[in-house]
Amino acid sequence: MRIHHYTAIFQKEPEGGYTVVVPALAGCVTYGETIEKAQIAAREAIESYIGSLVKDGEKIPPDINFVSTIDIQAISSSYA
Repeated sequence: MRIHHYTAIFQKEPEGGYTVVVPALAGCVTYGETIEKAQIAAREAIESYIGSLVKDGEKIPPDINFVSTIDIQAISSSYA
């Protein structure tokens, strides 16, 4: 069995918990109340997604090739 590696983006939610998005797998999004639960949910979501592709005879997509952080300088403005 081949091992696939995917980038997962964890976003802390204001109401608590973490949303996880897997950019290489369109629509693969999940949630966990803690970072640990979010990691487990992400693994399960990826496995389910890949399983559906295999079952349907579709190609398993590769991970995205590049992830970067972009720094910008904030523009100050005054609000009345």
